[in-house]
Amino acid sequence: MANPRVDNGGGWAAISYVLGKAREAGGLPKLLGRLRSRNACKTCALGMGGARGGMVNEAGRFPEVCKKSVQVQAGDMAAPVPAGWIERTTFAEMERLTSYELQRLGRLSVPLIADEGSDRWRVAGWDEALARTAEAFAATSPERAFFYVSGRSSNEAAFLAQLLARAYGCANIHNCSYYCHSASGVALSGIYGSGTASVALEDLDLADLAMVAGANPASNHPRLITRLVELRRRGGHVIVVNPLKELGLLRFRIPSDPRSFLFGSDVCDLYLQPHVGTDVALFLAMLQGVEERGAIDADFLARHTNGWDGVRAQLASLRRDDLLACCGVGRGELDQAVALLCRAERGILAWAMGLTHHENGTDNVRALANLALARGWLGRPGAGLLPIRGHSNVQGVGSVGVSPAVKEAFAAKLEELYGISVPRDPGQDTYASMVAAAAGDVDAALLLGGNLFASNPDRAWAAAALRRIPFSVSLATHLNEGHVHGRGRTSVLLPVLARDEEPQPTTQESMFNLVRISDGGPPAVSGEMRSEVSILADLAERVLPRGRFDWSTLRSHGRLRAAIGQAVPGYEAITAEPLREFGIANRTFHRPEFATPDGRATFHVTPPPTFQAAAGEFRLMTLRSEGQFNTVVYEVEDLYRGNTRRDVVMMAAEDATSLGVAEGDRVRVATEVGHLDVHVAIVDIRAGNLAMYYPEANALVPRRLDRESKTPAFKSVRARVEVLEPIGDGQQPA
Repeated sequence: MANPRVDNGGGWAAISYVLGKAREAGGLPKLLGRLRSRNACKTCALGMGGARGGMVNEAGRFPEVCKKSVQVQAGDMAAPVPAGWIERTTFAEMERLTSYELQRLGRLSVPLIADEGSDRWRVAGWDEALARTAEAFAATSPERAFFYVSGRSSNEAAFLAQLLARAYGCANIHNCSYYCHSASGVALSGIYGSGTASVALEDLDLADLAMVAGANPASNHPRLITRLVELRRRGGHVIVVNPLKELGLLRFRIPSDPRSFLFGSDVCDLYLQPHVGTDVALFLAMLQGVEERGAIDADFLARHTNGWDGVRAQLASLRRDDLLACCGVGRGELDQAVALLCRAERGILAWAMGLTHHENGTDNVRALANLALARGWLGRPGAGLLPIRGHSNVQGVGSVGVSPAVKEAFAAKLEELYGISVPRDPGQDTYASMVAAAAGDVDAALLLGGNLFASNPDRAWAAAALRRIPFSVSLATHLNEGHVHGRGRTSVLLPVLARDEEPQPTTQESMFNLVRISDGGPPAVSGEMRSEVSILADLAERVLPRGRFDWSTLRSHGRLRAAIGQAVPGYEAITAEPLREFGIANRTFHRPEFATPDGRATFHVTPPPTFQAAAGEFRLMTLRSEGQFNTVVYEVEDLYRGNTRRDVVMMAAEDATSLGVAEGDRVRVATEVGHLDVHVAIVDIRAGNLAMYYPEANALVPRRLDRESKTPAFKSVRARVEVLEPIGDGQQPA
């Protein structure tokens, strides 16, 4: 079996890694200096840094830092990619580079242009790059364009991007959450009227149970593990739901906690491993058990919820054995989980893309939420629902209007402030714009950060769709696969400053609905990088007609925040002078009064899952590695899973035996859209299920979506495995 170099998450391996990254960044003092600056963390949305300084969490605790923060900070401190290398390297050569190799090249520091028919980038001046961009958007109609914004950007830049798009007349405005937590937003909005977490960070200190479903915070949000360990120390309990048993969710040595660092900490009490894509069946079985034990909070249901009768009738119509056969969890394990749920007074249920990346992703979230509602774990301290967000400001970019459709009050305020006409027809969602691009119905695209190409299912289709666009412009800090495989026929690539290099303060929103401040600072490396706001303001001046509003004032972050405060409900405090951090009103609920028309929360009937593998097939899910953040691969080795390469398929020992393969043997994994030849990695995953690395395995993911949220089903893939030549030495080849 794959043999990790470590027997727990964190610990000395994490410290050694940080020291190694410090050497890459020019020394530990230099790295710590940037980590300690008054800027919000540039990786996950858990919430670290800001007005209180870096390495401080929202509760003011120090030191709070993780490998993800170190990875991105060291990457931003890397020397620029030599312009000479860029100009002499063809796209054919670049296409052979992996995400890891592109990231390691260093920072982008000069504007680049690839003219139609050219086989490589060329260095360009800013004036030419911006002029070419303005000309491309001016030459087409707004409905034949789209704008894409990643969660790396600030609220100020994101607000300006959507303003530029709407003033231009385009409603095809996307943020990266459409491909991750959109199902969470759709589900939660229908449950309690807000699409974000119902809890604040301090609620984790009050809970006596946490259930983490379809998430791997040990790798992707390591500082959340600290809270889980502390919860168990208080006598509480943690349940993990994940088809793959993750080392970091079993044992972790928290470097900032001497007791944990020296002796190690058990992270969970119970680890359930359902089949991929069967979470609704498991949650329904849990809810049946809670009802049978008389642990339904009848008073809460009667006074503060709607829809329980429909869910109760559904539970009565379902056989427990059928639900357990569907999800693969044993009766004994289910009974343990139900007992823990019934014993707890305050529970927080958390999840990530293990729930949302399915054709029934929205129902997965609803089924989990039904458990919280049934126990009365909503609208009280220490209890509630927590979508574990990825990108540090993915929630913020949605708050400030980066979406195809916006509420009438927001649109009217933009018209009042800027003298523009805001399109009222809902624009395309992200996938719809990809379909339009594939059909030749997109002429221009602006991508503010991120990697739209690698975020899509069916990599070959995604590349062809994006390559068909006549013009695309990307604003980025590093080269990524999207700039190579997903470039437009004519492409412009503009180098931007990172968050802690901005000349003016910016703001970001954590997944706990706290708006944080980043002061900015001097660039880590030399070059011609510019602020995202400055670039967008320049484009606004060039593209938009002069009216009663002077677009040149958009370069002021303070002016942008003044508009945000007037247009975005709950953001009024962003206009305060001096600028301060604040929690957004009507998002978190510590009393049973919800942001719905009648103030009540709503249960939803969730049909049992229909996703299953046919005879000879496996259920395949894609996932990220410990050395990865979103589509960016910082390290090839996946330390906690023991994989030393990424071209692997992770499978159960039982399945490997039935196929007649051993660790390291070559197999072909095939789906309806393609195949990949990879090496076997034997891990502790429920038999009948497979796991492969995202985004490489997107080549195998069909273009199927959750009907309600339009999120691609990256974790509901039917696959076959064909044995190629065996190696048989029990090792993954180098």
